[in-house]
Amino acid sequence: MKLNKIDLDNLPNEGLDSVTEIERRSFLKVGLAISGVFAGGKILSVVSKVNEVYASSSEFTEKYPYSPHYSMVVRQGLCIDCELCIKACKETNEVPDYGYRTRILTKTVSDAIGRKQEFIPTLCNHCNEPPCCRACPTKATYKDPNNGIVMMESSKCIGCKMCVLACPYEARYFNAKRRAIDKCNFCWDTRLEKGEKLTACSNVCPSGARIFGDISDPENVVYKMVHQIEKQVWVLRPESGSKPNVFYMKATRSSPWDLRRQADAR
Repeated sequence: MKLNKIDLDNLPNEGLDSVTEIERRSFLKVGLAISGVFAGGKILSVVSKVNEVYASSSEFTEKYPYSPHYSMVVRQGLCIDCELCIKACKETNEVPDYGYRTRILTKTVSDAIGRKQEFIPTLCNHCNEPPCCRACPTKATYKDPNNGIVMMESSKCIGCKMCVLACPYEARYFNAKRRAIDKCNFCWDTRLEKGEKLTACSNVCPSGARIFGDISDPENVVYKMVHQIEKQVWVLRPESGSKPNVFYMKATRSSPWDLRRQADAR
């Protein structure tokens, strides 16, 4: 039996009920938009909206005109919890033993078949609407107008920890030696400003779980990973309205992206 496409705007309620708002958002995250459904309420018709997804809409580029616009893609499932990223970060950025600029969270699913644990790297998300910057009374934390990195100016920090409370990602700590809050800055002063193309953590990651690059460049691997439509891409705590620049996607094995990542790093 041939099924005819139905106009979504004029679809009876029983069809729309099966297309939840969560499903709509999930499709949008991978660059797809629902253009129609078939009888029975099953979604069978979608169109590519890759030029209008979160990270490449005209509003995004006009409102956040950073160039380069540094971002990171974390491929969940590839992290093996070796902690080489944490070690490299501490050595590169002189992070004390009690401090951190990046961490690895562990998710345990006891009833999962086979692998029971998943490791999730986290760090400052360098948000486009950073709550930490709004909360800081002295403007010690600010968003760099050129590259979009959320920075810290230690000399202005009074240690009130308002930014720590405001951060949705728990990505800040108090550095006793500096007498100021410290956090990830994508290794700006220790690597990027010196001509390196990768952060310390992404540079040493043996599994390719962390991919770093410029999301404003259509030829960059990060842009291509965020805008592909084969795998869902998401951000942590989107309800905060912070519009983060660290993206997550599922991956369980190496892919052609690893070859591109290595090429971009050269």
